[in-house]
Amino acid sequence: MSRLDLFIDRMVSQRACLNHAAALTQQMQGPVYELGLGNGRTYHHMCSILPAKDIYVFERAVASHPDSTPPDAQVFLGDVFDTLPQALARFGPTARLIHADLGGHNAEKNDAFARKLSPVVAPLLAPDGLMVSSDRMYFDDLQEIALPPDAVPGRCFIYQR
Repeated sequence: MSRLDLFIDRMVSQRACLNHAAALTQQMQGPVYELGLGNGRTYHHMCSILPAKDIYVFERAVASHPDSTPPDAQVFLGDVFDTLPQALARFGPTARLIHADLGGHNAEKNDAFARKLSPVVAPLLAPDGLMVSSDRMYFDDLQEIALPPDAVPGRCFIYQR
């Protein structure tokens, strides 16, 4: 499979999983967290399927397209291992949806990062809240749930509290 095919599978799966997660959590209250902004494509999509006022972004440095840049008040700037505990202190375990697409091109590094990040993310989720990730995560207290039919297995994962 070419790198282009892998990228397309990831994007199709990401969109399918985010749409599915938004539908499953539409009746829930609480914030939505986007871990990593990048150029802002996913954030922009999330704003179209969720109330934009509820989406908080966690990023080291904002460098997104102007149309895909959240308001400053909705950005936690810095390392996620510092900013996620700040969000927990501010909001408690109330996130209805968390999306993470933080990995790079090195599968071993991505896996090590996911193992380190999982215990920091889990306490943020509300009961029945969902975590959508481009990488497999390692949770003791969240369950992996089925992907929507239009997602490619192994390209995105969904976990529920």
